Amino acid sequence: MGETSKSRERREKEGFYKEYINGKGLDIGCGDDPILPDVDTWDMPQGHAQYLYGIEDETYDYVYSSHCLEHMPNSYFALWHWFRVVKKGGYLLISIPDRELYEKRTLLPSKWNRDHKIFFLLEKHDPPHTIGVKQMIKGALVDEEYELIYIRRYGADVAVDDPNEHGEGEFQIEFVIKKL
Repeated sequence: MGETSKSRERREKEGFYKEYINGKGLDIGCGDDPILPDVDTWDMPQGHAQYLYGIEDETYDYVYSSHCLEHMPNSYFALWHWFRVVKKGGYLLISIPDRELYEKRTLLPSKWNRDHKIFFLLEKHDPPHTIGVKQMIKGALVDEEYELIYIRRYGADVAVDDPNEHGEGEFQIEFVIKKL
């Protein structure tokens, strides 16, 4: 089961789709697990997701990405470019693995995915391997007009303590940003 599918039932109950997934959308790094069947997708065949080369500014009503930002060489650049293609009044919706719940370690490489370039925590910036998400948003979007709708951690209630077991929960940080 893909990471987007793991969150589907919860998101439906919370009204996530009704509130944020409207109009023309882009799903970055979805593989075979897109947010909606008719969403535009950007994955390896389209080119590097960090820059979204060829997509004009303010093209999409929403841009969604689940468990892709940690694969980018520079998460700040990627976040800025992903925000760049969102229309004013639209949403950037991101889910990323939480270091404590998903990775269960402080130093790269990831035990679960060797391609992860960085770890994430909600608040704590812990260089060189971990970025604090709130600080990353402020740094990446420093000159942009936006509203952080929410930022939440999911999976703490079902986390597996054993560092050698992965578990089947969401184990992620999710945030929604509205472009003003």
